[in-house]
Amino acid sequence: MSLRGRLSLVFALGTAALIVICGLAFLAQLRSSLNSALDEALRTRGDALAAQLRAGSLPAGGAPGTGQTGQQNGQFSGADEFAQVLTPGGAVLYPSGGEQPLLSRAQLAQAARGRFTASTAVEGEQVRVMASGTRWRGRPVIVVAGATTDVANAAQARARLIILIGGPLAVAAAGLGAWLLTGAALRPVDRMRRRLDEITGHDGEARLPVPPTKDEIASLAVTTNRLLDRLQQALARQRGFVADAGHELRTPLTALKAELELAARPGRSRDALAAAVAAAADDTDRLIRLAEDLLLLARTDAGVAFLAPVQTDVSGQVLSAARSFAAQAHARGITIDTRAPGELTVVADPGRLRQALGNMIDNAIRHSPDGGVVEVTSEVREVAGNGRGSHRARQVLVIEVRDHGPGFPDAFLPHVFERFRRAGPARDRVDGGTGLGLAIVASIAHAHGGRAVVSNHPDGGALVRIELPAAPG
Repeated sequence: MSLRGRLSLVFALGTAALIVICGLAFLAQLRSSLNSALDEALRTRGDALAAQLRAGSLPAGGAPGTGQTGQQNGQFSGADEFAQVLTPGGAVLYPSGGEQPLLSRAQLAQAARGRFTASTAVEGEQVRVMASGTRWRGRPVIVVAGATTDVANAAQARARLIILIGGPLAVAAAGLGAWLLTGAALRPVDRMRRRLDEITGHDGEARLPVPPTKDEIASLAVTTNRLLDRLQQALARQRGFVADAGHELRTPLTALKAELELAARPGRSRDALAAAVAAAADDTDRLIRLAEDLLLLARTDAGVAFLAPVQTDVSGQVLSAARSFAAQAHARGITIDTRAPGELTVVADPGRLRQALGNMIDNAIRHSPDGGVVEVTSEVREVAGNGRGSHRARQVLVIEVRDHGPGFPDAFLPHVFERFRRAGPARDRVDGGTGLGLAIVASIAHAHGGRAVVSNHPDGGALVRIELPAAPG
């Protein structure tokens, strides 16, 4: 069942329940009010008859059932009213003529103890009687005043008929009103649903119409449009990532194909074949590194855990990474200066931490002048706050790599960790870079609960730093 149908049914059932409860309460109140009015009239008539009896005389004679008491009271006509005077044993003193007593012996005993009111049937007709004790000529007697309940019964019957006829009509009207009102309220939602159904992956700028009502439906449209904005941005990043990855893969694949085609030509010497195979191996290694980098970034985007954290000696990782790049640095006369005092430990994935260090050192070597110095330092620092509103001091392990080259252009600093971004001609793929190295450094730092920061040193050169939560001492 649709939401519109469910809401209409709920409104109809709620209205039906309300009518039933209110109708029963109204009928009970009406019955109580009519009985109270009738009892008041009977009390007045009974008191008048009792006063006459206490004066020593019976009412003047009359036909049985006329109930002549010297006055007419209440809303009922004389034909609807009657009275009896009974002895405690049940003998009828008034009116004469062989009338049967209106009260049973149990009711006579109850009336002798105090005023008694009851609804009963006399000769098949519903009546209301009130009885009380008094004295006549020194003898105890029971005064009974009664009246038919035809008028009260008719009023209650009319009320029930009105409820039985009007109730279903009110329920139907409530259901129909809820159907129309819900339809009007959900019409903007239906338009948004149809619009969303029309949006495809190629409709990057498509958005939902926002109704001018400034209500929850309008808020839903605004929130959905924000979601579409984020999806469009994610899709644009994905498409850009795929395009850049394809562009990066094309160069080594083209080179690899050329090397293999040259190697396949007849008449090549053994040395030429060996050189072609070595060049193809280099291109293959580059393809493997690029594929691994792309896989790592894809896992990061998907939120897939790729760390195997253990207690790691950072000082040992720094020294080992520096030694692995010693030959590359020596070829250009670059010195790698490492400063890692003592044993610095952190809970981290040693392989990923070594990968981040390698990317940082490789980037610094490639952009250092010949004969320059690359400085690699690691230490524990105390910083204020945790970046989430807390001002409590905390310890972080900082690893910094600085080169003495030209540094990053100021306009490029906000984009350093973006994928496939290069600062300019000095930092392009010709010198071996793919634009993924520092993006991977940032991803690894974030996966460890830390962060990566870049800046230009005041004395020149680029400074790349990662901060990791320090292991508790």
